[in-house]
Amino acid sequence: MKFEEFKNKTIFITGAASGIGQAQAAAFLANGAHVIGLDLQESTITHEFYTHYIGSVTDSELIKNIIGEKTIDILCNTAGILDNYAKSLDTDEALWDQIFSVNIKGIYIVTNAVLPNMLARKKGIIINMTSIAGLVSGGGGAAYTASKHAVIGYTKQLSYDYCTEGIRVNALAPGAIQTPMNAADFEGAGEMAKWVENNTPARRWAMPEEVANVTLFIASNAADYMHATVIPIDGGWMNK
Repeated sequence: MKFEEFKNKTIFITGAASGIGQAQAAAFLANGAHVIGLDLQESTITHEFYTHYIGSVTDSELIKNIIGEKTIDILCNTAGILDNYAKSLDTDEALWDQIFSVNIKGIYIVTNAVLPNMLARKKGIIINMTSIAGLVSGGGGAAYTASKHAVIGYTKQLSYDYCTEGIRVNALAPGAIQTPMNAADFEGAGEMAKWVENNTPARRWAMPEEVANVTLFIASNAADYMHATVIPIDGGWMNK
């Protein structure tokens, strides 16, 4: 997908070293954007317009230092972690805190670092990564599902608070996307991956690039009237 409007824009993407975040970075770079990526891991992207930082979205001082006085046109809050489908009684406080720290507090920390400059310019786009687990049960464990519901709530409130000041906030809700985060589903005979595939109406897993393509659209001028929208990318899972 080609969008000339992204040329020379600056995009900040968390979780950019693999999976959906990496695909988003590649998609924006292919459209002439300058991309700043953050991840706990090194990136394999080598591009003159790509800058990569290693660190956590939960490190507020690091985030402040990275953003500094930079003008960020589009923020993709993509970083997130799973909880191995742990039920509530199997979730100790440490796991609960870790999931919420990364999946929702991290979005809050990064957003608050980027938002003042956007507000000063009366222009900015924020795309938060939730999940179908933010809309229905069964997409994760107790902590993951609760955290992804929280992402949707935060997205809606963020849009409500700043929509009139030029900030456009939306969320993406992927279903079965084949990424390193879901590698465990494909281990051994891949029974879990097969179950997911067979129970997805589209009868397949999606690739990260498919989420990246929707990201380009929701970040583009074509979606300018879309605010506080949660877009499922789920192969029809929500339609069952």
